[in-house]
Amino acid sequence: MSSPLADRIRPSTLDEMVGQKHLIGEGKSLRKVIESGDVPNLIFYGPSGTGKTTLATIIANKTDKTLRKLNCTTASTADIKHIIGEIGTFAAPNGILLYLDEIQYFNKKQQQSLLEYIENGGITLIASTTENPYFYVYNALLSRSSVFEFKPVTKEEVIPAVKRGFKILSEEKGVNIIVSDEICQKISAVCGGDVRKAMNITELCVNSGDITEDGIVVTEETVEDISASSPIRYDRSGDEHYDCISAFQKSMRGSDPDAALHYLARILASGDMASACRRLMVCACEDVGLAYPQIMPIVKSAVDIALQVGMPEARIPLANAVVLTCMAPKSNAAYMGINEAMQDVERGNIGPVPRQLQNVHFDGEDAEVKGQHYLYPHDYPDHYVKQQYLPDRLKNKTYYVAGDNKNEQAFAVRLKEIKEKNK
Repeated sequence: MSSPLADRIRPSTLDEMVGQKHLIGEGKSLRKVIESGDVPNLIFYGPSGTGKTTLATIIANKTDKTLRKLNCTTASTADIKHIIGEIGTFAAPNGILLYLDEIQYFNKKQQQSLLEYIENGGITLIASTTENPYFYVYNALLSRSSVFEFKPVTKEEVIPAVKRGFKILSEEKGVNIIVSDEICQKISAVCGGDVRKAMNITELCVNSGDITEDGIVVTEETVEDISASSPIRYDRSGDEHYDCISAFQKSMRGSDPDAALHYLARILASGDMASACRRLMVCACEDVGLAYPQIMPIVKSAVDIALQVGMPEARIPLANAVVLTCMAPKSNAAYMGINEAMQDVERGNIGPVPRQLQNVHFDGEDAEVKGQHYLYPHDYPDHYVKQQYLPDRLKNKTYYVAGDNKNEQAFAVRLKEIKEKNK
């Protein structure tokens, strides 16, 4: 059984790598470090298929150290101990370069077991992760390493890799592969910045291509059939999830319907409609709020319809609600007010409920003023009467400041007029 095409054509030099020019381009700091041969402990962070394993292998080949690889999804503490046991032996005379793939799956104890050997230079660590290392990598290990972020590879950068893949497959099979530049571009576009995924699509296209007298013909229909079943890059528990959801709400808050619909489409394509509905309702309350309070039941109704009909029709009511949220006037006045009130409560800045607002109960002998003396607003003109509602220590506190939108300004003017009239 042959290895996947992505492994068979893995680059062996920095110049053969596609993407990550911000790290390994001419004159870049990481490239200079690698070329010096004196490699420190490194952590590579970024999406899958962007060259983390490839670069680690290239680095290992440029040093005199013995390369050992562990995948943390399956490796155990015993595997670590076995590698540590090789330090100082004929198996690793110049030390070990340990490549840990998916280090986020190692627990704290497993990560800590490496510290001593990283400190004394017995092990040089290169770790990769698709998750934010500042959340998943133990601080002591993180402080002894340099973190480099890998970016999704651009369509233009993937095209040469796709063409190289077709060339190698043609040589391996001993047959002419007929493929146009347009098809190479299409494969590069649908892979979502994942070179490994592009190679998998390339190989599948050849294996399912039309066999003719002139060779294997790769058609646009073949690419569409294969790429249609290839999922987009989206991990519901990873950074991509939170980045996309964050961008979705920020686009609505920023009144950009085009961007908001784009992120809605990505979220729905991943099957995560629940997150889209939740953020949409939050945005209606947090970012539109009192500037257009009618939006809250409207958005809730759209979400209810979406959940009732399910996908693919759910995209329609959700799209309507998203565009409405984008185009509506914005106010976060109530949101800011409740945040400040919550902070006071959490800091213990509260005080007793004023006597006139308390539930009716018996006055003790120690009460200086007998009776509740609550003033019922509906007994007064305009249904308003001046009365202290906040506790004594907060009686002059202001939490809510009316927004500068038409609705809230009208409310504020009306309340001011009533207060002036009923002094």
